[in-house]
Amino acid sequence: MPRDSANPPVRKRRLRLMLRLLAAMTVLLLLAAGTLLGYLYQKELPPIGDDIRSKMLDSRGNVLATFSTDGRSRDPVELSQISPLLIQATLAVEDRKFYDHAGFDLLGMGRAVLVNLEEGNRTQGASTLTQQLARNLYLSHEKTWTRKAKEAVYTLQLEMKYTKDEILNMYLNEIYYGHGAYGIEAASRMYFGKAAADLDLAESAMLAGIPKGPTLYSPYNHMDNAKKRQGLILSVMADLGEITQSAAKKAAQENLKFKPQGEKDTIVTAPYFRDYIRNLAIDSLHISSDELDQGGLKVYTTLDPDMQQAAETAVEQGMDSSSELETALVSIDPRTGYIKAMVGGTNYRTNQFNHALATTRQPGSSFKPIMYLTALSSKAMTGLSVFNSEPTLFHYDNNRKTYQPKNFGDKYLGEINMRQAIAASDNIYAVNTIMKVGAEKVAAMAAKMGIDSPLQSVPSLALGTSPVSPLEMAAAFAVIGDGGVKMPTTAILKITDAKDNILYEAPQLHGETVVEPAAAYVLTRLMEGVFESGGTGNRVASIIKRPVAGKTGTTDTDGWMVGFTPELSTAVWVGYDKGRDIATTDGRRAAPIFAQFTEKALESIPPKIFPIPDGVVSVYINPQSGKLASAACPTKELETFISGTEPTEYCDQHGEDGSSDPAAEGSQDITAPLKEDHSLWNDIKRWWMN
Repeated sequence: MPRDSANPPVRKRRLRLMLRLLAAMTVLLLLAAGTLLGYLYQKELPPIGDDIRSKMLDSRGNVLATFSTDGRSRDPVELSQISPLLIQATLAVEDRKFYDHAGFDLLGMGRAVLVNLEEGNRTQGASTLTQQLARNLYLSHEKTWTRKAKEAVYTLQLEMKYTKDEILNMYLNEIYYGHGAYGIEAASRMYFGKAAADLDLAESAMLAGIPKGPTLYSPYNHMDNAKKRQGLILSVMADLGEITQSAAKKAAQENLKFKPQGEKDTIVTAPYFRDYIRNLAIDSLHISSDELDQGGLKVYTTLDPDMQQAAETAVEQGMDSSSELETALVSIDPRTGYIKAMVGGTNYRTNQFNHALATTRQPGSSFKPIMYLTALSSKAMTGLSVFNSEPTLFHYDNNRKTYQPKNFGDKYLGEINMRQAIAASDNIYAVNTIMKVGAEKVAAMAAKMGIDSPLQSVPSLALGTSPVSPLEMAAAFAVIGDGGVKMPTTAILKITDAKDNILYEAPQLHGETVVEPAAAYVLTRLMEGVFESGGTGNRVASIIKRPVAGKTGTTDTDGWMVGFTPELSTAVWVGYDKGRDIATTDGRRAAPIFAQFTEKALESIPPKIFPIPDGVVSVYINPQSGKLASAACPTKELETFISGTEPTEYCDQHGEDGSSDPAAEGSQDITAPLKEDHSLWNDIKRWWMN
């Protein structure tokens, strides 16, 4: 009896002990959970990709692009800049309870477990948007328990540190939509050519279905799969009451207009320049690739964003998007050597080769000014030097070799001077010039002006047969535009680390005088004639409302326009990658691109005449005789010379010697005050007023 009466108290004590133990364990678990949550809240998340990627900044200090080896094209936008229909479609198909859970959909996970048990493998998942974001930001996609555990930790941290809208915004800017497009803005522009804010219901449902399988559900790759998934998403949205059944049916039947695959990516700014800067930093400044990708560096560059936009617009409007014809444009400030704009091709998405750096293209006649500068600076020739433009067989190498050039269209002009030869791009005159001054001296001049490519010292060099790059041509013409002074070509101004410590800073500018300023100015005046009546650039003269000098160039495979104003030296090239011959219409695309870019890039800058240096004189000459014009000469033209090379004899073809007549103007310092009726003054007024 006593033993039976003792059993109930023993059981009660055991029950109380178990309850206390359970309560203690619960408290300990809660404390541990609280401690873990507190630790996770305090612990910093790993830096997000855009935080560790180095950034390229333009000349105003604004971020142009990020450096990465994954080739991601990104353009983050705010949630308010994304169509609500896209947001609804994404949540409907990916995580309809997103705003209700704390990062994990427990019911969904339970259903997935049951399905997987029935199937015998892991065929179904239940990842929330937060889990997907954690995986995309910090982890790989391998299916291991270790990765799952890390994903859970990062998911908790994201939910603790960010609001739901912030998480959704990061997800939509990070998720992959196929074909190199990361983020909804890049995807919207790639597939439909519009901003994410402008997507309609059908477009939103189409894009929302792609991240599940960017290859499988790409409308470019598998339209049937893409349409089926679009229909599924529209059906779910209708079931959730977000749209009506009729709206879902109408959207499913809508004929979507996709941009052609591979068409120009309008999101990325200056992609060719970005690659150029990357290679420059790694190869020349010895910044490691890893440091550039994940070191949080800031690379300050010389690129002007407005001029770059003008360059990209000019190329886009000047080229035929359906053609395989390629192009390049590079523009340099002659006064500083800073690269202000660079376009390396017609479509970076389909061709990443930077044609602005290609040293395999013949410059053709656009090389001639370098030769004429050699002739003028040696004072062996002037703008009035005459050669006979006629079919000519040239002998060189001690008469062991011959060279017989031809003019375009077999058109020969007879006795012409340098001004006329430059305007008409006469080949016979050019070869006569190089034979007179020496091909070796021309090659040496080109090297001093910034052309590093090897040049063959042969007569055909006068016609630009030695390949060079557009960047080299722009740099060489910048020397002429800066009055004979060569400034180092510069693209990177400064590089700082993540703590703003300076890792590299461009040296202070020190120009090198290549030729005397007077020679550069005389050549500039001659090159202005290219855009006047009869010049090869005359057809685009009406576009440019400011003083400009330049030279066209055409070969069987290349078309060029290289020119400069006091503020910019620009080279434009067009041609095919595979060595195909260009048609006449193809070669003529370079000049309009040059003209449109130059005018747009400088639209906020008042027109300026080229600075007139010391050592230059201006005299009136009779264009027929090439002598000083007399009072009896019916026509006279103002010509510019290096002081001491101007003609001294007066024209006597019209029966009167005007040597003592003040009306003959004589030799005059061009820098002296000009009378109101002076023709040069009229020229200046024309440039300013147009």
